[in-house]
Amino acid sequence: MSRRLLKFILLLFVFSMRTGYAQDSIQVAKPLHKKNIFTLGLYKQPGLDSMVDFVDGLHRVFKINKVRNQEDKLNKSNFTFVPNVGYSLATGFATSINADIILPLKNPKDNQSIIFSELKYTQNKQIISQVVSNLWLHNNEYNITTNWSYLKYPQFDYGLGANSSLKLMDNIDYSYLKLYQSFLKKIGANLYFGPGINIDYHWNITDTTIQNKPIIGFNEYGFTKQSSSVGLLLNLLFDTRKSIVNPIANSNYLNIVYRDNLTFLGSDVPWQTLLLDYRKYIPFPKSSKNILAFWSYNVFTLAGKQPYLDLFSTASDTYNNTGRGYIQGRFRGDKFVYAESEYRFGITENGFLGGVIFANMQSLSEGQGKPIQAILPGYGAGIRIKLSKHSNTNIAIDYGIGQGGSKGIFMNLGEVF
Repeated sequence: MSRRLLKFILLLFVFSMRTGYAQDSIQVAKPLHKKNIFTLGLYKQPGLDSMVDFVDGLHRVFKINKVRNQEDKLNKSNFTFVPNVGYSLATGFATSINADIILPLKNPKDNQSIIFSELKYTQNKQIISQVVSNLWLHNNEYNITTNWSYLKYPQFDYGLGANSSLKLMDNIDYSYLKLYQSFLKKIGANLYFGPGINIDYHWNITDTTIQNKPIIGFNEYGFTKQSSSVGLLLNLLFDTRKSIVNPIANSNYLNIVYRDNLTFLGSDVPWQTLLLDYRKYIPFPKSSKNILAFWSYNVFTLAGKQPYLDLFSTASDTYNNTGRGYIQGRFRGDKFVYAESEYRFGITENGFLGGVIFANMQSLSEGQGKPIQAILPGYGAGIRIKLSKHSNTNIAIDYGIGQGGSKGIFMNLGEVF
């Protein structure tokens, strides 16, 4: 770890311990004399609701005299629209349109339903379009999840396993249609079970690499110009989170998914996988609003040999968030083990600015019957900017570092997990 980043993380940690207690102990703050965007982070609205977001900042800039309470829109649809210019290791610079709709709560005890969409074009000539939703129906009796995506995605592929090299890569290109749908029924307190279907279709797959290819990559595994996988799912879900964009302390999430890909449904070959996804959120210190969050995400191939591009890889989870510190697709294998911890803390009392420090590890197997290989660590720190206090949505900007000189900026709408 570089000395500068270590000093920065230690400074954020010490400051967070102080602000963590201050958030509960300070109830009233004096408004600043100069109401402009530069003082927004320290500004606190009069009255009981002190939280400030980006829209409040716009009101201050344009001198709109309006107090926006945090609870105002809980019974109405809340729409957030963000044109964005960003950067990532996998895409280079990119322009995107991100939007999410948080549906109104009919009952205060209902979980928050959200629909998220993204349309992105990147410096590497990639097209990414995605619609992801998590809907709760009829007093949380039913949970419907959707993940539909289309990608035109040229990218580097570094081969299989945890010992692949950044200097050896395939330059592959493909089109990808992803249709994931699940329907779950409540069977107990915060416990759900139900079926689903996952469809992965890749076509126009090309590899233009002639030299410096991975030792064990696409060609060694079995190159194909197209692949089709259609899997039936069995889902078991335990979820006490009220919101997925910013889970609160003392909430838990566990999702176990069995997937069976069948040839009579359209799969090229039969194969089965098991997904284990667990998340926990703990207040730390206990009397503060700061959160110590834990995430374990694991995918195991139980039987069969799936198409190469259906093997799990770094950041190929639903929101492409595993493995901060590494480029998307950096590691690939038929077994994937992942763990991450993140400390989330307030920087300003009004909630406009926050920070995180995080560390993660991942490990993979080279292929069928091969053992899990070396542990690959990543770590870093980031800033949170309150985009919408009505949906409690943050803009997440992180700087992550991995092994072998891997590092970069990672951006997200909402918390990473």
